[in-house]
Amino acid sequence: MTDHATRLDHIVLWVSDPVAAAHFYEKAVGLQPVRLAEFSAGEAPFPSVRVSEETILDLMPRSKADRMTMLPGAADSSGHPVNHVCLALSADAFDALLDRLQEQSVPVSDIAQDSFGARGPAKRSFYFRDPDGNLFEARHYD
Repeated sequence: MTDHATRLDHIVLWVSDPVAAAHFYEKAVGLQPVRLAEFSAGEAPFPSVRVSEETILDLMPRSKADRMTMLPGAADSSGHPVNHVCLALSADAFDALLDRLQEQSVPVSDIAQDSFGARGPAKRSFYFRDPDGNLFEARHYD
């Protein structure tokens, strides 16, 4: 990537079991694990899952909270998930995600229409939680 526009690079989610979380995101959400083998071998501090070419979700073990010393109070964020993370998908990927979540018995909200987001009103959207309680919204605009 050569342009220097501001983009979302990554979001760090606190999880109790990073391997289980990575498997959830792979099987139920359809995201590709990154550095999972390295984490399992003790060679990486946490695994991630790829949302897009430019964006990943880092799956940070809650057990590492005491090492979060970049700012005073940073360790206190452990166990406090963000309100929600929204994934924008194509209509086909949206339907496939909904199917996978239902196959994995993951509860989902009702489907909403025309909820506002970064690209204006989305045609459809719904919410679900990962096994650690982090809340996600899935939407499509097309």
